[in-house]
Amino acid sequence: MKELQLQALSADAFAPFGEVIDGQTPCEQYPINEGLTQRHHALAAVDCAREGGAPALSLFRAQAIAPDFVLRSMERHPLGSQAFINTSGNSYAIVVARPGALEEDAIEGFLATGSQSISYHRGTWHHFLLALDCASDFVVVDRIGPGNNCDETELKLPLRLALPR
Repeated sequence: MKELQLQALSADAFAPFGEVIDGQTPCEQYPINEGLTQRHHALAAVDCAREGGAPALSLFRAQAIAPDFVLRSMERHPLGSQAFINTSGNSYAIVVARPGALEEDAIEGFLATGSQSISYHRGTWHHFLLALDCASDFVVVDRIGPGNNCDETELKLPLRLALPR
């Protein structure tokens, strides 16, 4: 079984797969609300209009994975992007591969801090939510509507995450 090392999540490293949503990612910024709020503008685009889709907000509650958790599958959403807004403030793992045919040798892993959220580009292969230490909530912005918007595939070679201690 292959082991997948997690790298620190950064906007540059994650760019092929989507956007990082946090207060550290470079973007257009300007004050609003009489100067009491700083807007970090357009950190991620919502891409969901294909084939009559519309954006939806949902809450996902992910249970913490066991230290010996093995990844056996990946999924992608060919008709829309999918954003995970971390509302629990807990770190979590992200496992991704570029859109197109799944290249298992090119799967990458990231460790997100409790202040980081992400948005996957349409078609990016990813594993389902991987909460690490405790159950964690995420507000999810994704596509609802007609058509098949979830492709799932089993990995030929399961992966064990090298989790932080």
